[in-house]
Amino acid sequence: MKKILIANRGEIALRVMRTAKKMGIKTVAVYSEADRHSPHVRFADEAILLGPAPSNQSYLVMDKIIAAAKKTGAEGIHPGYGFLSENAIFAQMVEDAGISFIGPRPHAIRVMGSKLAAKEAVREYKIPMVPGIEEAITDVALAKKIAQKIGFPILIKASAGGGGKGMRVVENLEELPQQMERAISEAISAFGDGSVFIEKYVTSPRHIEIQVIADTHGNVVHLFERECSIQRRHQKVVEEAPSVVLDPALRKAMGEAAVKVAKACDYVGAGTVEFLLDDQKNFYFLEMNTRLQVEHPVTELITGIDLVEQQIKIARGEKLAFNQEDLTIKGHALELRVYAEDPLNNFLPSVGNLEVYQQPTGEGIRVDDGFEQGMDIPIYYDPMISKLITYGPTRAAAIQRMVEAIKDYKIEGVATTLTFGKFVCEHEAFISGDFDTHFVKDYYSPEKLEAYRSEEINLVAALGLKLYLENKEQLQVPNTTNSSWHKSRI
Repeated sequence: MKKILIANRGEIALRVMRTAKKMGIKTVAVYSEADRHSPHVRFADEAILLGPAPSNQSYLVMDKIIAAAKKTGAEGIHPGYGFLSENAIFAQMVEDAGISFIGPRPHAIRVMGSKLAAKEAVREYKIPMVPGIEEAITDVALAKKIAQKIGFPILIKASAGGGGKGMRVVENLEELPQQMERAISEAISAFGDGSVFIEKYVTSPRHIEIQVIADTHGNVVHLFERECSIQRRHQKVVEEAPSVVLDPALRKAMGEAAVKVAKACDYVGAGTVEFLLDDQKNFYFLEMNTRLQVEHPVTELITGIDLVEQQIKIARGEKLAFNQEDLTIKGHALELRVYAEDPLNNFLPSVGNLEVYQQPTGEGIRVDDGFEQGMDIPIYYDPMISKLITYGPTRAAAIQRMVEAIKDYKIEGVATTLTFGKFVCEHEAFISGDFDTHFVKDYYSPEKLEAYRSEEINLVAALGLKLYLENKEQLQVPNTTNSSWHKSRI
């Protein structure tokens, strides 16, 4: 495999390209008219225009992407995440075109793409699952009977869902019809499939996911866990690895369960098995994401393994060069998704121009992005600007490094989630590890963030006044050692 096409944009396209170039593989970028001047287009060896800005006219047009691969002689296609990354039809079309799909086989994508089919596939492996129904429904009367049997609160979820879409928590019987209708409508709009299922809502849950990787020779390992409980609107904002609540025995049990899930669908490549962990440390299978995760860098930092490199090697038919016993956790890593969103306005998108854009740098700091100063945040795609990742020998060190990196990250022109990330990292619940997926609901509000920022401003002002009062009586003599002012002529 000497040349690959990356069927994506922005930071993930650049992320894949960097590893490909490190491996001596040429890269092909695809882009929409809105991304004509994006860094991933310039970084690639070749670039092909797909079409207008809307993704359904560019990044989601399968025929155009395959045609671009054929035109440039690309032997593989890496889908990144989002867009077509979990589309079994696309994976099959790539294979049928004689091109390697750098990801799982279509069968695994198809099975794990349906939450109901996924549960059915892993049932024989005795994987713990949240109590609920095993078939999709649309009938409200039936939903009421099931809900009363399971007990409230319940969770209505789109079978083909993801990213929090088509998901509703229902607290009582009275609100069930309306929430059911909303979930079905949202599922149809987002996925073209209105089927939903019902399961018991786990109170005070933590969202723990296990990274797995499998080759074509039957070898499957897990690369430990990621804690993804800091979320807004059911979507992750802060992730870390490892989790502060897992002990070695629980880590081993969850890792082994994740490996079984991968084997249940003959998985190949890098994938993630997601679990809910309740307050009694019981874990339940949630779903499997058949692609590279946004938060994969934290796993790379604690294991020293380049997941994109492994994906490419597996697609070339190579065996894993390590087994489970070779893998260990070293240090701690955090990731903050830096979105162009306003945390003071319900995290609504904040499109505009990056008038100032300066990344933080230093030991233990990694920034994966696809933007530069002066660029516009397009309205057509996900509003994520970058991923800010920090690493340290301990969790406390990684958190402190994140706080400092956030301070040094200069973005002007759009509102971002940087202030929210700092709020999280300095909150006692997060520092202590005593939090769950309700962190935002329990601890955050725009008013609290404003008060937090005002407190910081007052502290800085007080410090400035203190320094002024301490030094005002001292004679201040300028340092002219390196100055040439006295030599100049008027």
